[in-house]
Amino acid sequence: MLKLIIGILLPGIICFSSSVFANEIEVNMENVLEVGRENQTLSATSQNNIDQTERQTDKIVNEYKVVSKQVEGLKLYNEQKRIQIQAQLDLMDKLDEQLVNVVVMQRQIPPLAQKMLDTLETLITLDTPFRQEERRGRVDLVRSSLAKPKVTASEQVRQVLEAYNIEAEYGRKIDTYEDKLADGTVVNILVIGRIGMFYQTKDERSSGRWDNETGTWEELSSTYRKPIRDGIRMAKKLIPTDMLLMPVVKGEV
Repeated sequence: MLKLIIGILLPGIICFSSSVFANEIEVNMENVLEVGRENQTLSATSQNNIDQTERQTDKIVNEYKVVSKQVEGLKLYNEQKRIQIQAQLDLMDKLDEQLVNVVVMQRQIPPLAQKMLDTLETLITLDTPFRQEERRGRVDLVRSSLAKPKVTASEQVRQVLEAYNIEAEYGRKIDTYEDKLADGTVVNILVIGRIGMFYQTKDERSSGRWDNETGTWEELSSTYRKPIRDGIRMAKKLIPTDMLLMPVVKGEV
């Protein structure tokens, strides 16, 4: 009887066991597949993370290269600026030294200009007395300018040198103007550089030469009437400049 029961139950048990085993295998396979899918998902995610990390790394590397180039450029720029700044500092030192010298010169210029003007006035006094009023007036004008506090040292020097240049120009040209003799006679004055000064009356009948030694007019013979007349016309640009035969006292040239 027992054998009969075992014989009946055993196939059922085996069938049940097979069914259970198959279910377990199916469950395990499903778990394995699920794990595989999860691993695949994780692998894809990891790959995406790796790709993203590589892209970020490449971006950082590229940015680093750009920044490195900028840093090198800034180093070179700073070095150039440092050289320029040092050059400017050296120039400032030189300018400071020059400024000190300029201040000293500015203090020395006014008395020097005054001394030069006094010398020019003495020369005019000792020179042939042509255009005396005009020449002395120019000296007085410059002297009054030197006394003005607003006139700079450079302007003082310029005015004094200009007065000297005008005086020097008188010695290189022929000039004529109208004046009066001591007796009131109106005459034409002819000045030939600093070689000589002559006069001739309006009617051309009388001519004379200034004598620096005696400080007086010396009347000339009629021989010099035409040369003096021609000289006056040359000075007025009425005739072309030409040779003139004029009386010159020894030692005046």
